[in-house]
Amino acid sequence: QVQLVESGGGLVQAGGSLRLSCAASGRTFSSYVMGWFRQAPGKEREFVATIKRGGASTYYTDSVKGRFTISRDNAKNTLYLQMDILKPEDTAVYYCAAALGFSLTTEARQYEYWGQGTQVTVSS
Repeated sequence: QVQLVESGGGLVQAGGSLRLSCAASGRTFSSYVMGWFRQAPGKEREFVATIKRGGASTYYTDSVKGRFTISRDNAKNTLYLQMDILKPEDTAVYYCAAALGFSLTTEARQYEYWGQGTQVTVSS
């Protein structure tokens, strides 16, 4: 199995940027498709972005396309989410997750391992 720990959250003004990191330990990080999800107060957890094992392919939810960038460094066992032009509606707890397999997936139930989350708050 793999253990995931997110960091990099915080409070930022609208229009600002944050970079989230997700450090992985345990089983080989490069064996997993990785994803970012978020959950706002009173809402269900939603998909944000996903990246293939080698990092060549990515997919984003429409609301973050052009503003967020998912990437990974398999040598450092770390997943990233660069978030630019942040909006108040991006406020949520952000989770990284790992899925065994080869295909990109937006379905939370297909991810076997989850981090504890990091809070992102965007003020208007």
